[in-house]
Amino acid sequence: MALLGRASSPPGRGLRRFFSYGTKMYQNSEAFSSKFFPPLQKAMLPPNSFQGKVAFITGGGTGLGRGMTALLSSLGAQCVIASRKIDVLKAAADQISSQTGNKVHAIQCDVRDPDMVQNTVSKLISVAGHPDIVINNAAGNFISPTERLSPNAWKTITDIVLNGTAFVMLAVGKQLIEAQRGAAFLAITTVYAETGSGFVVPSASAKAGVEALSKSLAAEWAKYGMRFNVIQPGPIKTKGAFSRLDPTGTFEKDMIERIPCGRLGTVEELANLAAFLCSDYASWINGAVIRFDGGEQSLISGEFNNLRKVTKEQWDTIEGLIRKTKGS
Repeated sequence: MALLGRASSPPGRGLRRFFSYGTKMYQNSEAFSSKFFPPLQKAMLPPNSFQGKVAFITGGGTGLGRGMTALLSSLGAQCVIASRKIDVLKAAADQISSQTGNKVHAIQCDVRDPDMVQNTVSKLISVAGHPDIVINNAAGNFISPTERLSPNAWKTITDIVLNGTAFVMLAVGKQLIEAQRGAAFLAITTVYAETGSGFVVPSASAKAGVEALSKSLAAEWAKYGMRFNVIQPGPIKTKGAFSRLDPTGTFEKDMIERIPCGRLGTVEELANLAAFLCSDYASWINGAVIRFDGGEQSLISGEFNNLRKVTKEQWDTIEGLIRKTKGS
């Protein structure tokens, strides 16, 4: 566990420093629509929106988790990040803290191990206090034909995604109930948790379970002051995810072509949405599952949406043929 010293930060300092460089925007240069939807690389919420609050983020050292941690820290939160790789965690904690001036703690934790999760939650409360924000972001995934999966492969993904999320929710939730404190919980799943998807079957199944868990606790534990929401991100390019889901880079262009907004999402956009859902501005949002995919799911689920490829001249021909048709 690494404990970093707390330093004061003038309002907005961390926001400017974190968002100044932004994330490289991946877009289809031929997609006319992408020019209408440029990503904003700045914080949406006012400075100090999370001043005095404690945020616990699993998988907080890399990718989406690191982005959410950096934003929450820049908005005043005292963040505690957890994952298996302590060296990665410490490096992320050091860098985020130096950017924002706010304390970041790193605690090694394998969410598959319920005893380790319980110990992590105890350390979290000891060093930072009871969390006001809990983000379940730890994940595991890889592409594979389902017939090639071993029982261990299935168990590994399910243990991280579903069991790990449940262990964290139970360990934190019980502590909050005992202390009579509320919190905002957020789970990061994926768009195919709702629809299912071949070649990522363990992930699809486990993420669907996480969504059912979140919605169930939204109904049961609101009486204790806890809210539970879910974000389903579409394609957002991070090193960890894309190294396992698109290791050759072959599918990136196809992904972008399926997105009506004409580009991939960015970590900063996801972080802004997560921060809003965990903030007091969203106190009446509970049990929600928010799709965040640039319209991808809407496009691929519509039977006739491929007609967008038809040119104006082809539509003129088609319209003429339809007008000539008598009866039906």
